[in-house]
Amino acid sequence: MDLLFDDFLDLLKVLVREPSVVGAEHAFYRTLQRELECRGAKVTWYEGLLVAQGDKPNSALFSAHIDRHGLICTGPNEFQYAAFVAGSRSDLLGNSVSESLIKKIVDRFSQTQVMAYEPWSGAYRGGGKITGSYICERRNNLIFELEGLNHLVAGTPVAFSDRLKITEKHLSAQLDNVLTAAALVHLFSLGFAGTVFFTAQEEAGRSWRYLLEWFRRFGHKQDQLFVVDTSPFPDRESAENQSLVLRNKDANAQFSVAATEKLAAVCRQLDIAVSYKDEYVRLKNLEAEKSGGEVASYGSTELGRIIQASNGAVTGTTIQIPSTGYHTMQETAAIHSVKDFIRVLMALSH
Repeated sequence: MDLLFDDFLDLLKVLVREPSVVGAEHAFYRTLQRELECRGAKVTWYEGLLVAQGDKPNSALFSAHIDRHGLICTGPNEFQYAAFVAGSRSDLLGNSVSESLIKKIVDRFSQTQVMAYEPWSGAYRGGGKITGSYICERRNNLIFELEGLNHLVAGTPVAFSDRLKITEKHLSAQLDNVLTAAALVHLFSLGFAGTVFFTAQEEAGRSWRYLLEWFRRFGHKQDQLFVVDTSPFPDRESAENQSLVLRNKDANAQFSVAATEKLAAVCRQLDIAVSYKDEYVRLKNLEAEKSGGEVASYGSTELGRIIQASNGAVTGTTIQIPSTGYHTMQETAAIHSVKDFIRVLMALSH
């Protein structure tokens, strides 16, 4: 298993270095196609979706989004947060980004090294650095100032330059969601024969449409779809209280009871410690209500939106790796959680 895990780390290093800015994922799909076909998978492209299948495509269905946060050039030497642009949240029609969200992001990436690329081919268009950011009050939007990329034209994506950092116990990078996407590619090296979906624009709230379209295209119903991702926690102690994170529901819908129970049974069989994120949020909210603090949302997931939009015709559950430093370049996950995650995927696929 250690030798195979070394193979997984080699793959993850490659994928972390490949840019996949939300709204400009085509180049990353090309890299995924190469890695998947090298491992014997049949790969098919759809709008906003790449589907990889083995010899028994109905034996297991997993899904991961592959977009990561970055910037997009929106004018001469002007750059905006790509997720806001891709999600049409940078318009003038009352759908602008909330002030609280802007304040969370405004200083998050100061002095971060970045690289520009052609959105289709992935060809390198130059490197630079974020020197500052400010809020344009007339547009209620966050504008980034970059050094070294004033030659770019509007529409060019700019990724945060990233490398995987490995310690004895942890992995760190912008892991959401390249970590679990890499694990799904790695499954084909382990003999996986089912189907894997790689969705685009999840960070802009659009990915569920592309995946649901695939099921509707072929008239498929499904109650055993497993959507994988990372799950944020405020500190390492709370993140490492469990190896994996499950869910019964999100803010949009109740997940499949059968799929969730099947997943929980596999985790018990493999002696893997789990928690339920919805229960974690519920207990935190009870504490907040007593102390007068802010009540948190159960969160909106790709799967919950699919269940809601399909009226339950397509449903399943989620498997998540607990992490800290969510949506930063220092997002960190425990190596034992990643190994347990791969073990669970393989058990479900059999």
